[in-house]
Amino acid sequence: MMKVVLVGCGAMSRQWLDAARQIDGLAIAGLVDLDAERAQARAREYDLSNAVIGTSLDAVLDETKPDAVFDVVVPAARREVALSAFAHHCHLLTEKPLADSPENARVIIAAARQAGRVHAVVQNRRYVANVRRIRRFLDSGAIGKPTSIHADFFIAPHFGGFREEMDHVLLLDMAIHTYAGSWCADGFRTSWEGSWRVVAERGSLLWDGHDGLKAEVVASGRDGIIDKTHSIEVPALDPADRVGGHLGIIQDFMRAIETGTEPETRGADNIKSLAMVFGAIESAETGRRVAIPTQEG
Repeated sequence: MMKVVLVGCGAMSRQWLDAARQIDGLAIAGLVDLDAERAQARAREYDLSNAVIGTSLDAVLDETKPDAVFDVVVPAARREVALSAFAHHCHLLTEKPLADSPENARVIIAAARQAGRVHAVVQNRRYVANVRRIRRFLDSGAIGKPTSIHADFFIAPHFGGFREEMDHVLLLDMAIHTYAGSWCADGFRTSWEGSWRVVAERGSLLWDGHDGLKAEVVASGRDGIIDKTHSIEVPALDPADRVGGHLGIIQDFMRAIETGTEPETRGADNIKSLAMVFGAIESAETGRRVAIPTQEG
């Protein structure tokens, strides 16, 4: 049985706890939040009567001695949570973004490496079934090598809470989801997964972010000056593909711990994506083009 302490009992914690209760071999040993009543309410909601409740992560980790920590706190608290988890020899799965600054991201990555613990970041959209289907289809070479990928994302959510007070919230907290998207566009919104077009050497693939997934490949002959194309099936999900959003990534995280392998969304790799976010913030502040530094993996 893998024991886990979850820290940060706000609205997002429900997605984590919904996933956790579907996994055999995982037990929530503790809940931590600065607001004790919020943690207690979450324990009642998920029937976690045996979980230790507290406002101090260090204290709850000392008492429960878990295998791992689930970090669902605000980005500004990531570094403190990560260093506490690694100091207690815990593996760490954290919400995105990985950190609130490049310096803190590097400190967290270094601490994970020094502690020898598994550290991964929730990039749950990798675990969407159609994303897995698209990746496998493109890898098959059915329409040739991709030459460009276009993703449109237009939604205007009003989350409230800490995001209302964050500097550069649309970049720091949101761009690590869909990087080139608009989180302040009312009307004709896309799905939460965006609307995608992949152009390849011999065809294209379209995905509306829902169930609409289709592809065309170049056929012989032309209609005037335009190459003929015909539809090509995108195969169904392969049983080997790992899906399920938060559920899928938590299962992968646990598997990495149990087998000594690297999780797909390991922090040392995720920091490369985060570098684009911080580059965009710097560019917005300075009005200049910014070179993205090479990150160690």
